[in-house]
Amino acid sequence: MKKENIFKKKDGSKFYLIAFVVLFIALIARIAYVGNMNKPIVQDVATPKAPIELSFSDVLRRANDIKTMDINKDNIATGTLKDGTPYRATITYNPELLEKISKNGAVVSINNKDSMWDGVAKWLPIMVSALFLIWLLKILRGGSGGGGITRSLIGQNPTKITTGKTKTTFKDVAGIDSEKQELMEVVEFLKNKDKFKALGARVPRGILLSGEPGTGKTLLARAVAGEANVPFFATSGSDFSGIIVGLGVAKIKEIFELAKRNAPCILFIDEIDAIGQSRSKHSLNDNDREQTLNQLLIEMDGFSNDTGIIVIAATNRPDMLDKALLRPGRFDRQIHIDLPNLEGRRDILELHAKKFKIDEKVSMMDVARGTTGFSGADLENLLNEAALHAVRVEHKLVEQSDIEEARDKILMGPKKNRKMRPQDIKLTAYHEAGHAFVGVHYRDITDPIHKATIIPRGQALGMVQHLPVDDKVSMTLEEVRADLAIDLAGRAAEEIFFGKDKITTGAASDIEMATNIARRSITMAGLSDKIGMVAVNQANTFGQRIALENASEKTAEAVDGEIRAWIDAAYKDAKALVSKNKATVEKLAKALLEKETLSGEEIREIVLGKKATAKKTPTKTAKKSNAKK
Repeated sequence: MKKENIFKKKDGSKFYLIAFVVLFIALIARIAYVGNMNKPIVQDVATPKAPIELSFSDVLRRANDIKTMDINKDNIATGTLKDGTPYRATITYNPELLEKISKNGAVVSINNKDSMWDGVAKWLPIMVSALFLIWLLKILRGGSGGGGITRSLIGQNPTKITTGKTKTTFKDVAGIDSEKQELMEVVEFLKNKDKFKALGARVPRGILLSGEPGTGKTLLARAVAGEANVPFFATSGSDFSGIIVGLGVAKIKEIFELAKRNAPCILFIDEIDAIGQSRSKHSLNDNDREQTLNQLLIEMDGFSNDTGIIVIAATNRPDMLDKALLRPGRFDRQIHIDLPNLEGRRDILELHAKKFKIDEKVSMMDVARGTTGFSGADLENLLNEAALHAVRVEHKLVEQSDIEEARDKILMGPKKNRKMRPQDIKLTAYHEAGHAFVGVHYRDITDPIHKATIIPRGQALGMVQHLPVDDKVSMTLEEVRADLAIDLAGRAAEEIFFGKDKITTGAASDIEMATNIARRSITMAGLSDKIGMVAVNQANTFGQRIALENASEKTAEAVDGEIRAWIDAAYKDAKALVSKNKATVEKLAKALLEKETLSGEEIREIVLGKKATAKKTPTKTAKKSNAKK
């Protein structure tokens, strides 16, 4: 793979440009010379015969002293006085004056011929202008290579495009098997076009890959080219933007010309939303971007069915793209790449793990369970952070503890060396003990606990981490109520063990999390009997949600009241559980104060009074409870 400037071509107009520059410099030198000629001459006292500068009145007054006088066409007089002193003067042409000087014995001569510099001064501006016009006309016609003035400007604002054949294949892509299957038809077409022509089928001319950052859109495009063994050309939408109007259009033409010369091939445009945003009659200041988009539409629509050029584009914002760009015949197929599921995360981790020296005891399935919501790039970064930590602590192999430390750092931030008051540390321990106890109580409903800690990370003073068994796509009402009770158990423990007046702001994030769960369940999922199965909020222009946008004031009040009722009920449930089991919760808190971190097995052993193993294998977090100050 290499990067080349596809717009760098030899052009005969360079000769005219160089000649123009040389002559322009000569013109400046001539102007400077004339300027120096007109400067007053300062007599050097050390040189008796140095020329002196005489004014016209001096010439009139000293006419009897002049011995010789030579006058050029610019009325500059030079000569010598009778005492031998040279002089220089600017005079007004006056026949009577000249006659008077001649009668006094002076030799007067008049020279009207142009000097060499006078000729240069006369013709140099004309030559400079002529050469500039020739150069301008040549580049407007495109010089020897076509393309006109825009080609010259493109040469100064080149688009870097990655070219060549890639070694990446579908073996290097993991976790997105369904998306790979969608692209296998493209590979088959590039390998065997006759197979499709026999049935009259045509392959999609353009494929749009959309999805969250880091999900593998660029990697998948490279893999298609590598699998089909065809050239791969990659550029970015931002490369078509520039200060000079018209450059984007010219660059689009150049890139598609390059693709046509190397067909069959893959042309990949990353971040296509930079030039493909929806056109609007109000976007008066985006004319250049719209012209670039129009040229892209024309180029894609101009393909014949057998060119062999497949355009693959990637974006994180498909909702912003112009409808004309997405119609059949341009980007016929749209493939959304989701974040990988549990099996996909395991496959991605195993693929990336080949680059690192990882201990055989590390289970990639356990790591995958604790990385819900991680993209492929996030998972690679996780293993890299784990390797860095292993080097820091001088491990010979990347161990499970290194991966857990890396995951904690990514999710919650690095450890904080805070100086905390003893009472704050104690309160944090009881707070997290409340979360942990109620979490174990609802172990058959919610995800099992992985660990609890009172070591500060980021903004959190402590946390309880839960390990998901698999990827959830929905929650039951029973699970929602259990999660609410777990979220509020920390505040319940603070009140029970320290009193109503000693509760702290450490439960702020817990309350926020519980409120959001309750609001979504009531307003979006229809889980409230009082509100019913109606959606009382809708998506706004940007795809986000505005609470109660389409609800009446009466409905909004009812929703607020129902959310408060759910939260109060969950808090009451948490308080009852903690109050009934104060001794067990206190035992958990003391263990946290002693060890700072307790594993899921240790927590279950304290709560259940025996060595108990969870139904589900722990290793880290989808849901966490934070105590904040």
